[in-house]
Amino acid sequence: MRYGAVDVYYPPSGGARAALVVADDPTFATVVDERVAWLAYVTAYEPGSFFRRELPPTRAVLDGVRDLGLLIVDGYVDLDSDGRPGLGAHVHDETGIAVIGVAKTAFRTATHAAVVRRGVATRPLYVTAAGLSLEHAANLVAAMTGPHRLPDALRRVDRLSRVVDQTTAAD
Repeated sequence: MRYGAVDVYYPPSGGARAALVVADDPTFATVVDERVAWLAYVTAYEPGSFFRRELPPTRAVLDGVRDLGLLIVDGYVDLDSDGRPGLGAHVHDETGIAVIGVAKTAFRTATHAAVVRRGVATRPLYVTAAGLSLEHAANLVAAMTGPHRLPDALRRVDRLSRVVDQTTAAD
């Protein structure tokens, strides 16, 4: 089984660039693959329906990836304790892959999220999950490689997604 982390960036000029890093271990100590996908067009942001904008680039960067058993997304799996689906829930439903959502800010209705503090950071991360227990997901995020609040894999995928190169276009 392999482990992935994905992020999507929306440049001011339009479109979206999704990035994925893949590791053979859940701490992401050694990244074995990096991928990016560029979409020239994405739908506009709709409050409460962020997943509609984020899913197409996420699908594009996951296309052709095999043996992925866990995916970490930047955001929430579910948006409240009643299970209102967020991006991670939609990814889990579509792919069957276990998903951990790692959010950098508290969402007012996500009172169920596990609070994870890493390193010497005073600000926490907010963790949600589908396909695995919340406790296990929080422990995995806490154990991920890197001394900072945000694990190295998430920092890397964020940087990869922000390097916009039109030659990677996948309309």
